[in-house]
Amino acid sequence: MRMHTEPPDKGRRPVVVVSINARNRHERATTVLVVPLTTSIHKDFPTHLFLPAGETGLQADCAARAEDVTVVLKSSLVEPNGPLRQLSNKRICELASRVAVSMGCL
Repeated sequence: MRMHTEPPDKGRRPVVVVSINARNRHERATTVLVVPLTTSIHKDFPTHLFLPAGETGLQADCAARAEDVTVVLKSSLVEPNGPLRQLSNKRICELASRVAVSMGCL
């Protein structure tokens, strides 16, 4: 989990970096692909993936909003207050399936 700095009126928002590590670490890549997290949990939304606090390291349960997948500048990422967490490959693939649903690929 990382924190992404949004425009000043929005503050910081936790995100899951979903682009592959080879791309994330490439010196010429200035952006990463992320899915923002929210504490407004709607378990019945097919594009949201519920993530318990214990899995993310955040203080509250949250949901990954797959319909809001976006690209952000690496320079806008800041380290989280606690230790950086890594979601399992299985969970990232669950999130990818939610992104596919948000694109109409059922």
